[in-house]
Amino acid sequence: MTPTFASLSLAHLRTLDCLLQLKNLSHAAERLGCSQSALSRQLAHLRDAFGDPLLVRQGRGYVLSEHAETLVEPLRQVLDELSALRQPAAFDPARCERRFCIAASDYVAEHILPDLVTALEHEAPGVSLEYRTWQAGQYASLASGEVDLATTLFDESPPNLHGRLLGEDRAVCLMAGGHPLTACTTISQDDYLAYRHVRVSGGGDKDSFIDRHLRAQGLQRRMQLQVPFFSAMVQVIGNGQALATVPEHIARQLSRLHGLAWRPLGFIEHSQRYWVVWHQRLQASAEHRWLRNRVFELWRQSSFGVQGGDARLR
Repeated sequence: MTPTFASLSLAHLRTLDCLLQLKNLSHAAERLGCSQSALSRQLAHLRDAFGDPLLVRQGRGYVLSEHAETLVEPLRQVLDELSALRQPAAFDPARCERRFCIAASDYVAEHILPDLVTALEHEAPGVSLEYRTWQAGQYASLASGEVDLATTLFDESPPNLHGRLLGEDRAVCLMAGGHPLTACTTISQDDYLAYRHVRVSGGGDKDSFIDRHLRAQGLQRRMQLQVPFFSAMVQVIGNGQALATVPEHIARQLSRLHGLAWRPLGFIEHSQRYWVVWHQRLQASAEHRWLRNRVFELWRQSSFGVQGGDARLR
């Protein structure tokens, strides 16, 4: 063990965790509440301690070194275990008497919520749930205590939130099984704009990146319908020629279940990150930690959830 490695503090480990998660110095500095120059000095110290570059410049961004990739999961476990040291030693779900409010999309309600309810019946019969439809940007409801836990998509995290990454995939174009665009391998911008669109607002921001891309060119989509429910979108898409922009894992499942089709977007590439999030006031709650871990486990086990790496928001 080198003297530099031995000098690492818990703050250093949290900084490293943030850097490995975001792969972006300016975003990490903002989240950690420090200047970019200060973060650069911390990164230099971490590189010296681990004897590895950790973040490697690629184009305008960074990628993780091979060694840094191996650190992501062990580092998360270490930080979780250190956090658990501050918590009560014993928590028995079977004796928990509490109502939790969870917010997500109707897709999650239909395909993943039943598994959670079944798990709670066996493990925590005294726990009750309230389920709400989550809308993009409703973070005040987490701060106020109206909502205990939410699943959502975002690129930049709001302040005072904690969370775990459920997975990551790309946005694609969903359409009827017999749609003319099924003849295409990928959807061009001209073809995308030639049809009307259905936008699903429930569950998080799934497609505003497209509108920003189009506005920069003085263009916009023709909206046929905006609705908070995937179930309503499926009916409209399946009975007409409108398009919807949705995450790939949802497109795959809806295509299988409802005879729809999907194609990649050929004119823009955008990765989407899914989080289970909660407010920092609940971070130390043993009851809440148990619930969010069960939600995370069930999502990872479900064939309806996106599969991806694990990272921590904070």
